[in-house]
Amino acid sequence: MSALSEEEQLDNLKSFSKKYGSAIVSGILIALIAFFGWEYWQKKTLAENQMNTAKVQQLMDDANAANGANAFNDLSATADKIVKEAPDSAQAIQTQFLMAKLAFDKGDYAAAEKALKKVENSKVKDEGLIQVLKLRLAYAQLAQKKYDESLKTLTAVTDPAFKATAEEARGDVYVARNDVENAKKAYKSAWDVLLERKQERQILQIKLESVGVLVDDPDVERPVLNTQVEAS
Repeated sequence: MSALSEEEQLDNLKSFSKKYGSAIVSGILIALIAFFGWEYWQKKTLAENQMNTAKVQQLMDDANAANGANAFNDLSATADKIVKEAPDSAQAIQTQFLMAKLAFDKGDYAAAEKALKKVENSKVKDEGLIQVLKLRLAYAQLAQKKYDESLKTLTAVTDPAFKATAEEARGDVYVARNDVENAKKAYKSAWDVLLERKQERQILQIKLESVGVLVDDPDVERPVLNTQVEAS
């Protein structure tokens, strides 16, 4: 049995990228924000540095109260001050996560990348946080069509706990580049990890099928999409 023809795969790929491209980026960022949310960092760092934690909390409160269109500009100086005072702290990274999100909200992906790069070389002693930073930076670069830079950033995501996320991100970059074969490989690699871990993979299944790869999921009775497959 053969998969879809190369032309059909490319058509599916372009259609999927056009329809879901921005949603992919936004969805991943939202998921990462939830995974490393403010409540987690507040509990983790409160005893370590109450003053810096309080400053970040105030910044977030100000962001919630600020006008959406002007929030980024209004809060930039305060955020930069926090980073300057404690560049290797979890709070500095959390601050730039917030600034990157505000930049994404207004479609300024270059500003999001710039915000994340301010703490890219942080020496904070938390590898998980650094991995999330790299993932967000890669998506900010992807949103600007900086494909090579995004792939290079993803090479720094080496923690096994983030393997599936990194491979899926690579697949997203290849989708944007219309690189069918490498998208397949990256998505399949992510799928294998999620299948083994029994983690949520419905969106990844859709991505795989969009590039002509049908995968068997033992936890569901049938694929999410009914993709036509040519007989060999």
